[in-house]
Amino acid sequence: MSIYSHRRAAFQQVLRSFDLDVFVVSHPPNVRYLTGYVGSNGVCVIGTHGALVLTDSRYSVSAREQVDTEVDVVIGPGDLTAHIAKAVIELAASGRVGLEAAHVSMARGAQLSTSIRARDDAIEISSEVGRVEELRLVKDEGEIAAIQRAADVADTALATVLAEGIIGRTERDVAFALQTEFFRCGAEGPSFDTIVATGANGAKPHAVPGDRVIGTGELVVIDLGAIVDGYCSDMTRTIATGPLQDDLANAYAVCAQAQSAALAAVRPGLTCAALDAVARDIIVSAGLGEAFGHGLGHGVGLEIHEAPRVSREGTETLRPGMVVTIEPGIYLEGRGGVRIEDLVVVTDDGSRTLSQSPKLAVNSVTV
Repeated sequence: MSIYSHRRAAFQQVLRSFDLDVFVVSHPPNVRYLTGYVGSNGVCVIGTHGALVLTDSRYSVSAREQVDTEVDVVIGPGDLTAHIAKAVIELAASGRVGLEAAHVSMARGAQLSTSIRARDDAIEISSEVGRVEELRLVKDEGEIAAIQRAADVADTALATVLAEGIIGRTERDVAFALQTEFFRCGAEGPSFDTIVATGANGAKPHAVPGDRVIGTGELVVIDLGAIVDGYCSDMTRTIATGPLQDDLANAYAVCAQAQSAALAAVRPGLTCAALDAVARDIIVSAGLGEAFGHGLGHGVGLEIHEAPRVSREGTETLRPGMVVTIEPGIYLEGRGGVRIEDLVVVTDDGSRTLSQSPKLAVNSVTV
């Protein structure tokens, strides 16, 4: 059996546990996870005793190459609604059908429901959330290996660009250079828009790189990640371009202490909220709690942001095989910011860090 066969078998058990006869998987990462299909228009209709992948003629060749032979590929028009309804009835006449409520708009959900019920008015439509995502929480060895390769690309790209020097370059130029290195290293591309934020811009957690020139004596927040074999990486390093003012140096030291403590605390059985508290308590104790507004981290896999949510509101408990970021940040409006982020995999007795770039990076090369 292929890895996709095993995943579908596990998901069929999920269907049975929720009394679902068939499920319409429409979120592209979930379709890929269950079938291997990669395309902009594709749906997997999976029942307790079979599955179909539906797409259009643009992907007729690639879909048959990607999807294992245990799953039939059905080619339809661009609007797959009628074909989805037909597949649902074939797999579960008069049964209970689940739709991915978090990924289907109200209009699309109504359209699908109407089309399905037009074929069988005894069908029950159920809005479901997180059914495939629950399986994706724990990564298998192949997934972890792909994420590690993506993390290696980010490490290599950052080292290359820093060696060339960043002082005197614009944020946008450095961001473009990093993304160029991703492709040179064999990545499919960036896993999100690369962030390079210098000086006061560093106080914006999701700053957009612009024309600001990187100077000396500043903190530069560089947040980057690559995609390899469909899987993402995520890492942040904050670079000092020379001696810092006391408030910035203190912010860096506190953030580094919080991140180190959180990394050491990662282990199975710890709740995500408790892990967030490890780092947050240190930052609060230093009087900088209001400068740390976001959560400590998030899951990473086929998507750059996925479950579990490592925050004060996080409800998940860490399990071996989960891959999460540990990324406390301190943002001083008008002055600068610090974020230090590593990608880690939870192991049986703790964790393993996938990001390997040095933490305390001082860049003094001027271009």
